[in-house]
Amino acid sequence: MIRPIVRDRFLLSKKASSATKADLTIAQDLRDTLSAHRNNCVGMAANMIGFPKRIIIVSLGFFDLVMLNPVITEKKETYKAEEGCLSLAGVRTATRYQRISVRYQDEELKWHTQEFSGQTAQIVQHECDHLEGILI
Repeated sequence: MIRPIVRDRFLLSKKASSATKADLTIAQDLRDTLSAHRNNCVGMAANMIGFPKRIIIVSLGFFDLVMLNPVITEKKETYKAEEGCLSLAGVRTATRYQRISVRYQDEELKWHTQEFSGQTAQIVQHECDHLEGILI
């Protein structure tokens, strides 16, 4: 289901709680909502559609990767980035890392550790910030 984008800074600043099997429908809502905004969006966090759960989705171009309970476990090579967000007006500067490693569960609740770099790493970091209530 395509969900409306949350723009309330108070709601967005709340930390998300762990995702469970019962939250898998949120992953599908994230897929549907990202698809509806594909022309101006490359990633989303569940709290952006009204669910304060630790779930993100990242467009990898050829498919969308859903991560439940993602944790960035390694960060390398800082840089300054400018980022926009569907939930927040304007563009902001953020410190990001060129390469990261992330531990997360897939939609079958299996754990993975994966490395990301470049723009994909930046998107993952932005969405993980949302899960922590950090507004960039």
